[in-house]
Amino acid sequence: MAKKFDQGLEEVQDMIVRMGKAAEKMVERSMAALVDRKHEYVDEVLDTEGKMDQHQKDIDELVVKMIATYTPVASNLRFLLMVARINGELERVGDQAVNIAERARDLINEPPLKPLVDLPRMAEIAVEMLHESVACFAGNTDKEAVDIIKRDNEVDELNNQIFRELLTYMMSDPKNIPRALGLILVARCVERIADHATNIAEEVVYLVRGQDIRHL
Repeated sequence: MAKKFDQGLEEVQDMIVRMGKAAEKMVERSMAALVDRKHEYVDEVLDTEGKMDQHQKDIDELVVKMIATYTPVASNLRFLLMVARINGELERVGDQAVNIAERARDLINEPPLKPLVDLPRMAEIAVEMLHESVACFAGNTDKEAVDIIKRDNEVDELNNQIFRELLTYMMSDPKNIPRALGLILVARCVERIADHATNIAEEVVYLVRGQDIRHL
């Protein structure tokens, strides 16, 4: 019984890692669709959404089954509860990638408003945060998780900077408003992805320490 339970823990951990990689790829592809102006990347992200949703369901079902079958306690129960939370965060990252792809689909049909520099950098940081937070979960370590949480401020600052710049474009010419608003919404999606990565890092800290730091 104990051996099967341990195998189940390893399986659900591997599933989270795979889902994390899929979420990373969706974000990278959605941003590449915007920067490289490629409709095929948009289609790739949209086609992946259903797989992400199914993966989330599979993980949730396995977690519920393990809790019902083995009635875990202490650290094992905490692990499974955090798996369920992290699973939800990763699914929401996928949703944000879809939002970016849909916005990119509209924007690449129009002439570029401006060279995209800060927005791809913002997305790169968010993806790094996501990758590292899932790696912390897989490695059961909280040291790097704390550093990830601090990086959220960097993303917020870039988001504010992008908003201010695009606001000047809208004020200079009303014709720029639709494209500028589209880019603002993309930046908002990226900012939310960083928030989800931060949430995962906080959940890793709780998993390792048993300490809830969300509101500290």
